[in-house]
Amino acid sequence: MALQDISPINDQLADIIVRENDPWVESEPGKAWIKVLWTGPESGRWAALFRWKKGYVAPAHKHLAAAHTYILKGKLQVRGGTLEAGDYDYEPNGVLHDATTALEDSEYLFISDGHIVFYNDDGLTSYLGWEELQRMKDAAANT
Repeated sequence: MALQDISPINDQLADIIVRENDPWVESEPGKAWIKVLWTGPESGRWAALFRWKKGYVAPAHKHLAAAHTYILKGKLQVRGGTLEAGDYDYEPNGVLHDATTALEDSEYLFISDGHIVFYNDDGLTSYLGWEELQRMKDAAANT
């Protein structure tokens, strides 16, 4: 009996490796940075590291897809609770956040299945998804 052929049909498949010295993108001068780890144009998913200085406040937002957060260091105030280093948080599609605050210098891994929209009392202000993150990563690589 012949063995099943499990070789990939797509010859473009390759690991994506992000090195420790790859650039962080400053998203809020002196307060917040993003290191884009992966963007998936075929799925809309993305993964990034976030680094926030103590006192940084991320605006209110809504998750348009599920997301996973793992706190690497520091402490964040999220929806009336606190996440600390070593904590994991699963956020389902549709969850609303008021402002999220860095109570200490913090870093966290964030894996999202899609977009996040930001809003204020007047309506939507911006959104974040794989396309925006890929543009940020490309711009940082070209500087």
